[in-house]
Amino acid sequence: MTTTPATLPEVWLRGPLPEFVPVLQPLAMALLQAREELQAALHDFPDELLSVRPAGVASVGFHLRHLAGVLDRMQTYARHQSLSEAQFQFLALEKEGPATPDTVANLLQQFSAQVEAMLTTLRTTPEATLSEFRPVGRAGLPSTVVGLLIHATEHTTRHTGQLLVTARVARASLK
Repeated sequence: MTTTPATLPEVWLRGPLPEFVPVLQPLAMALLQAREELQAALHDFPDELLSVRPAGVASVGFHLRHLAGVLDRMQTYARHQSLSEAQFQFLALEKEGPATPDTVANLLQQFSAQVEAMLTTLRTTPEATLSEFRPVGRAGLPSTVVGLLIHATEHTTRHTGQLLVTARVARASLK
């Protein structure tokens, strides 16, 4: 039998991820799980449904753009950097989307690339720096490296759940 993510147990039940320090392994596992679930659920999702907002909720397209954007921004703050102009432009496009329609494949690829970047961040963040202060946003609100990494992960799992429900409802509207 061929092993695929659908035939495997959830990522957290597959054993340790030795390339991550133990305290950050749950974050890596959650990100990997979210990516697998989104790829499976959206593999045949119609591009024309990306902007559908059933009952006025956020669209699948918004969630995919937002997931990628938040992962990118939290890593920037964790590196003790300010957001770039490109990041601000991406943030502005998250809700409404770009002028030209996006595709599911492109948005999944953007999200997957940001998951890979976050996994690299998790692999390379020294455990000794996790409690270091990091200012967030223009107001410089207080956080820490670990706070940013945890927020990026829990935010990803929350929006993944919302996206999965929205995708099912949007797809049902075609019937």
